[in-house]
Amino acid sequence: MVAHNVKHVGAVRRRRVAPARGAVRGAGLVEVLVAVLVMAIGLLGIAAMQATALRNSQSSAEQSMAVVYTYSIMDAMRANRDVAVAGGYTVGMTCAPPAAGTLAQTDLNQWITAMQQPRSLGPSACGQIEMVNAAQQLVRITVRWDDRRAERQAAATPKSISTTTRL
Repeated sequence: MVAHNVKHVGAVRRRRVAPARGAVRGAGLVEVLVAVLVMAIGLLGIAAMQATALRNSQSSAEQSMAVVYTYSIMDAMRANRDVAVAGGYTVGMTCAPPAAGTLAQTDLNQWITAMQQPRSLGPSACGQIEMVNAAQQLVRITVRWDDRRAERQAAATPKSISTTTRL
């Protein structure tokens, strides 16, 4: 019999080359450390943004509460209109609640006491009510408080909100 030299086409074997002695496979320690550092800086940035958002939302909530307090005393004044027009609710900027006595004094006491609650504007909250124009019955209500959280300072500049309305 005759032996044939047959080569199989398509069955080419590739020779596996061993890596050079200094070649590295996979991620090295330096690459992993750089990746961890980048991720840590990113997480710190996210935490800083979250803290800023929390401060700003607290400040916004306090401003909304101040507006609510101006409207609450305004409603009390409209309920006791004759005394309000006569100046019974007029008070300079004060942080000390007046003693309860008449209806107007009781309303003012409850108004300032409510503003100074810890979950409200805090103990630094003050209020003022002034008659802007007695003939037109225009009154201005001002609420002032310390917005220390938003400004990240030990002693922040007081914020105030004023509402002018006709009784």
